[in-house]
Amino acid sequence: MRCVIARFPFDLTKSGVLESMKGIKPEPVEGESVIIGRRQYPVKQVGQVVTRQDRRDFSAGEVVRAMTMLGFTCRGLPQAPAAPAPGLTPLQRASAMLGAPEPVPAPQPASVPAPVPVSV
Repeated sequence: MRCVIARFPFDLTKSGVLESMKGIKPEPVEGESVIIGRRQYPVKQVGQVVTRQDRRDFSAGEVVRAMTMLGFTCRGLPQAPAAPAPGLTPLQRASAMLGAPEPVPAPQPASVPAPVPVSV
């Protein structure tokens, strides 16, 4: 299949990409990734190996588009962990980050009832 990466046309096949990536150790994934075989590779690493170009010459989106067209599974950016609930004390926030049980909310001050008007 003809794919354009960094303004250069490439004739890529799924078997050709599998052969190119055989024996390549995956780098740690910090962004978008492609699953090739049973391994998960960063998109830029796959683009560099397949095209033999510098990683700065192409975007991750170009490689994701090409790998998707070839039938590989691509994953987006990893999700950031959810921020702790607002309004927690620093101790409760730290406990939540460490995976402690759900913190019990601080007791709210009792409300004072409104004065009752007195008729004369």
